Amino acid sequence: MAKLSNKSATGTSFHDVVIKTTAKALIDALGPAQWGNNDGSDKTNFDWICETNAGKVFTIYDWKFYRPLDLNEPVMFHIGANSRSVSEIARLELINLLAKKV
Repeated sequence: MAKLSNKSATGTSFHDVVIKTTAKALIDALGPAQWGNNDGSDKTNFDWICETNAGKVFTIYDWKFYRPLDLNEPVMFHIGANSRSVSEIARLELINLLAKKV
């Protein structure tokens, strides 16, 4: 199951894989974002570095809202990884993780 990681996210990128959820749901499931001040002043408000069950690194982040996000507002969070297949696996693990937290 997806979990926070201290591994480097170097080399990850967006492969058109997203998950629609709230920042609060991600915070409840994963813990606070490792980066994020939610003030709308940067390209992201929240940024998590995670890893899959298999230890593959991926990132979760909102992208270019340029405004503070309501923690309960459903938005499309990008999933970045070293490949599309890892992004897809990460998305499935996140869906399962989020379902367990409901």
